Amino acid sequence: MKVTIEDSCIGCGACESICDAVFQVEDKATVKEEGIANNESCVKEAADACPVGAIVVA
Repeated sequence: MKVTIEDSCIGCGACESICDAVFQVEDKATVKEEGIANNESCVKEAADACPVGAIVVA
């Protein structure tokens, strides 16, 4: 699974609150690659919850 954050990220923190093992938000969200493998379901949930659709899961 590949997870990227698009420039449209507004830094709201929704992804981090849903899946803090993978997402970290300061000004904008970043992806902690090492956390993806064991947290694929919460990554998808965070992507669905993103208000601007900035999380791309491939």
